[in-house]
Amino acid sequence: MIRIAVVDDNAQSRQLLRDYLTKYRAEHDQPMIIEEFADGSDLVGHYAPSFDIIFLDVQMENLDGFATARLVREVDPAVIIIFVTNMAQLAINGYQVNALSYLVKPVSYFAFSQELLRAVQRIEQTRDDFVVVPVAGDLVRINLAKVVYIESVKHRLEIHTMDATLSMVGTLREMAEQLEPRGFVQINSFLLANLRHVLAFGNQTAIMSQGAQLPVSRSRKKELAVALAAHSGRSRVL
Repeated sequence: MIRIAVVDDNAQSRQLLRDYLTKYRAEHDQPMIIEEFADGSDLVGHYAPSFDIIFLDVQMENLDGFATARLVREVDPAVIIIFVTNMAQLAINGYQVNALSYLVKPVSYFAFSQELLRAVQRIEQTRDDFVVVPVAGDLVRINLAKVVYIESVKHRLEIHTMDATLSMVGTLREMAEQLEPRGFVQINSFLLANLRHVLAFGNQTAIMSQGAQLPVSRSRKKELAVALAAHSGRSRVL
């Protein structure tokens, strides 16, 4: 079961996407729950990280799509955001909030179904993505989606998750070899960042979910930019 939010201040646009979702659900036998919101402010008013995908209109009267996405990302780095817009040139701002992609109105069913399929595949790949690590003599199973970053401190690794910080014996090199194929990137000699939690990147600083600001070394700057672009499903690097 996947939960999908459709956020658009135009009732006809919301209905079109709902019709497309209903068609996709029938064609792919995909269980889903669909909720509609008439403005970004309606979505973020009492937002909880319960959605898997958000189809988000860019131009809305009270709270536009980009402002909505920034507020969502403060509490939910994992939800997949797909912008819907009349003007494709605006969609480039989606890099700032780690959006998966964008759709240009009028949205065709083919384009919509392709983006939804890609989003569903990503959800399936990450939903049960775990790592088992030794912590205080026990083996602990950690959901990688909740790991914000990993820090090397002397001969130990501090695993900073959304809920707690766990400490284990190990090297950053060994952890990087295990996790870089799974959405992590080393940003300096002592930090490994989860791309799912990178909200913004500039001036040699990566802004992470929950407010952490991590230094990015000059030698790793391009690698992080390329990794972010690939993680967002795009081939162009800003």
